[in-house]
Formats: sequence, C-alpha cells, structure tokens
Amino acid sequence: MLNALLLPLLFSMAGGTFVFLRRPDQRTRGLLVMILFQLVGAAGNVMQSSPELYALLCVHALVVLILMTRHLQSPHVTPHPSGE
Repeated sequence: MLNALLLPLLFSMAGGTFVFLRRPDQRTRGLLVMILFQLVGAAGNVMQSSPELYALLCVHALVVLILMTRHLQSPHVTPHPSGE
C-alpha cells in the first residue's frame, strides 16, 4: 500500500505548499484537497498497515497542520469594490 500512496501523498504536500505560498485566494481549496488526501491515506493504512505508511501519514498530517495553522493566523483579505 505504501507504493500506491507514496507519490500521491508527496504530490499533495508539494502541491498544497505551492498553492498555499503562491495562490492565497485558493488556500482553502488547497487545504481541503490535502485533508482529503490524508483521509485516502488513512483508509489505505486501515486496509494494509505498515510503519512506513504510518510515518508518511504523520509527516503529511504535520504539513497539513502547519499550513492550516498559518492560514488561520493570517489576516483575511477583503476584496475591494471595483469603484474604490
């Protein structure tokens, strides 16, 4: 199961970090996708558990937690009307 989930979870971490840093307007969607990848990985861990997969899921969860904490601490940008 680790072979099937290694690249998707690594892609999720890389893509989620890119979206978080480069596209602030899409942060919430990026974090949601990362959480969904975490759930898929957790389901894979239930099907076939291994210490390596568990370690990868812990690293992925840590990245999601850090990005979510930074997102919640950042000030929210309010869009200005086009006339101002």
